[in-house]
Amino acid sequence: MKPFFFTRIQYASGDWDTDQRMPSNILHSLVEYTTLPVDEKEKTVQLGSPEIFKSPFCYLSGHKLVEFSAQERDTFRTYVNNGGFVFVDDCNHDIDGLFAKSFEQEMSRTFGPQALQKIPNNHPIYTNFFQFKDGPPTTSFELNGWGDDLVHDYLKAIIINGRIGLLYSNKDYGCEWDYDFRNKRWLAEDNTKFGVNIILYALTA
Repeated sequence: MKPFFFTRIQYASGDWDTDQRMPSNILHSLVEYTTLPVDEKEKTVQLGSPEIFKSPFCYLSGHKLVEFSAQERDTFRTYVNNGGFVFVDDCNHDIDGLFAKSFEQEMSRTFGPQALQKIPNNHPIYTNFFQFKDGPPTTSFELNGWGDDLVHDYLKAIIINGRIGLLYSNKDYGCEWDYDFRNKRWLAEDNTKFGVNIILYALTA
């Protein structure tokens, strides 16, 4: 079995290079909790590049405008429709923020206006490894008065052939998991466990 590698999508608009310690933290959790072979170096792929089709899992995030070029849009659509998985995380944790509004508009252009839908909190992604029976775990950033000052009790997704092709969060998991994995021992509960669920779903669903 080839080692899993974490791929970050670089897109031309906005600020794509966020939460720089997060990937190594999540990869450490995969090593700690699973038997999945892991490549410990994050990969970065430009969205318009055919290199993206080598990645079973991709991550896209930012705070600013998301507006794909025609080539980026075509590549993104083809990747998701052909079995790829993208986890998209809004660093603003704000449904009315620039990232959220522009990204959702971009998804409407790319996949159609009804493609991005709330998923139920009993979706298998919440229980496929660790158990999150109330749905997506809350982040500390949702509770500290930033963004829209709301706890988002759902995630959205684009479903392709019965499985999630794109998972979309306004909860800012990237910032929540953006710390040196050696500091995890100070947490009462490891908050990266949901990241393990997301990746295992991407690889097995």
